[in-house]
Amino acid sequence: MSSTVSAEEKQKIESDLKDIEQKIEEMRKKKIELNSKLAAMDVKDYTLKDRDGKDVKLSEMFGEKDHLILIHNMGKGCPYCTMWADGFKDTYKEIEKKASFVLVSPDKPEVHKEFAESHGWNYRTYSANGTDFIFDMGYDFIKDGKHNYWPGVSVFHKDEKGNIKRVAKDYFGPGDFYCNIWHFLDLLPTENITMES
Repeated sequence: MSSTVSAEEKQKIESDLKDIEQKIEEMRKKKIELNSKLAAMDVKDYTLKDRDGKDVKLSEMFGEKDHLILIHNMGKGCPYCTMWADGFKDTYKEIEKKASFVLVSPDKPEVHKEFAESHGWNYRTYSANGTDFIFDMGYDFIKDGKHNYWPGVSVFHKDEKGNIKRVAKDYFGPGDFYCNIWHFLDLLPTENITMES
């Protein structure tokens, strides 16, 4: 099969792609840097509940690790959040080689338990129902007395004295770096995945 692109054009395209990839990497690192500045805050030792309704402190979620990567999930009513959470069933194993990994839902423990187990979420998940945790972290925008949750991630650090600080955060949305499905779909000529998808 012969290419419709000449050798000269191919070289130019490959050079352009290399520049684009470098710029994407630089912008991604810059975004992490800026989000980390916005994320920085001292965090109290919140008490959430596990799937069985038992109290678990935020500090306990770290286990033996210094860092905790915590997913802010919107609950069973969000199909996108479910897609992200389904995708963590294997990747969390690699993440936990470096940091502890958990997911937090606004659903009541019994509701969350049934939903998480029906999807086979084999990593640790907790309920923040009845607490200010999600709001305090900036993932609950209360309007007219109603909760408006947003999905994302917070990264926490616990020092040797047990003090907890948030050191990074990001929001989830179509086309983000946290769900590879978007990027596969965007390769289809019929699709155009954007933040508004």
